[in-house]
Amino acid sequence: MAKTMRLLVIYLIITCLMIQTFTQANAQANNPKQLADSKPFVLGVIDEIQSKQLGEERILNIYLPEGYNKNDTIKYPVIYLLDGSADEDFIHIVGLVQFNNFPWINRVPKSIVVGIANVDRKRDFTYPTTIETDKNRYKTAGKSENFIAFIEKELQPYIENKYKTNDCKTIIGQSLGGLLATEILLKNPTLFNKYIIISPSLWWDNASLLNQPSTILDDKFNKQTDIYIGVGKEGLAPSDIPHVMEVDANLLVERIKNSKSKNLNVYFDYLPQEDHATITHQAVFNAFKLLYPTSKNK
Repeated sequence: MAKTMRLLVIYLIITCLMIQTFTQANAQANNPKQLADSKPFVLGVIDEIQSKQLGEERILNIYLPEGYNKNDTIKYPVIYLLDGSADEDFIHIVGLVQFNNFPWINRVPKSIVVGIANVDRKRDFTYPTTIETDKNRYKTAGKSENFIAFIEKELQPYIENKYKTNDCKTIIGQSLGGLLATEILLKNPTLFNKYIIISPSLWWDNASLLNQPSTILDDKFNKQTDIYIGVGKEGLAPSDIPHVMEVDANLLVERIKNSKSKNLNVYFDYLPQEDHATITHQAVFNAFKLLYPTSKNK
């Protein structure tokens, strides 16, 4: 009997606490003053750019580093992020940039991050394929040439005219974004100084990009370019012709390493504990450590 009474008392106390908590929360939600006292947490700004190359308006999510002032003389590197929508990679990459900006870490220079929000990534990130099943499966694919022209002729000039930028430009792309970043590296390498290529979908068009002629392989290529290529334990690609993504990434690295140019630095990072879905955070963190070495890491 005594045990039953104790349990009843405990139950009544818990019930009263729950009712009190609910009542307080409800009162706060209906209290205009408390709502008025709340302020939004602002991570960046949203720009919109009308693209003639793409024939549509594109949304840009922009992170400006702490202390950014348009009236200062300080100019900042720019990190261009593919898959840069708010519900994709933008928030996560900005967090890694901001973390590495902390004075007690000071690994990455304060940088502007430009997240390019997606409209149709299969259209924008792939070049034309000769594989009939992929043509039928991905009806809008194969327009990367237009997207690269958008980056070169519209996006970069827009950012450089509106924001205080220096000459250091990085691109980050994962999966199909990694395929696009690789295509830019091989076809138009001077668009960026640093390439962070993660789990690139090189299987596209039976990995034809691995045979793409490129000026970066020539000894006359004289622009200092740093390249990070990271891949997880990913296995077979989603292609009809079998491709192992780790193998394709290795082939890309070896091809770049065989360049006659002395102005390329390429880093290969195999992350066997990560897969295609989990690799991005760790790979970008590792890339920052390799592409921006501190004095103690040199």
